[in-house]
Amino acid sequence: MKTKKIVLFASGSGSNVENIVHFFQNTPNVAISCVLSNRKDAYVLERCNKMNVSALYFNRTAFSASDCVLDILVSLDPDLIVLAGFLWKVPAAIIQKFPNKIVNIHPALLPNYGGKGMYGMKVHEAVKNNRDTETGITIHYVNENYDQGAIILQVKTSILPTDSPETIAKKVHELEYAHFPKTIAKLLEV
Repeated sequence: MKTKKIVLFASGSGSNVENIVHFFQNTPNVAISCVLSNRKDAYVLERCNKMNVSALYFNRTAFSASDCVLDILVSLDPDLIVLAGFLWKVPAAIIQKFPNKIVNIHPALLPNYGGKGMYGMKVHEAVKNNRDTETGITIHYVNENYDQGAIILQVKTSILPTDSPETIAKKVHELEYAHFPKTIAKLLEV
């Protein structure tokens, strides 16, 4: 059976990356080929060191103004590219080279609270300020517009009036950890 290869992109602490790595660590036909980060000080790089997972840092020029990251992806030949807390817009050249092979997780129920600048605590604060009674996660394909690709899965959680943005974030993280790896496995058909 052919090994399915995943490349992960992350900009921050990498808790979703760690969760995905642990989920697949005993799945012999799935390999985490590499983790790519656009921040040299991102804690995800330290997590990768501890888990013995290959990781690379790249700058904006390598990502958007040259084919450097594209060439790395082509050489890795991934079955799926997973954005796990990655904050930059993916260049059209990468999307075109890997159609329907790039997925993202967003910490809200898209189309609500999507688009440029809507990530992490900014999303949870907006949900709280609007007094929403529910929020959740959206796993979707990546296209050339922020948070507008076809939706793969949405999972909801209720919000209490007493919930703080931090409490909302905790509820959303729990959904991410429970559903993101399983959805990746379904997409890979493993």
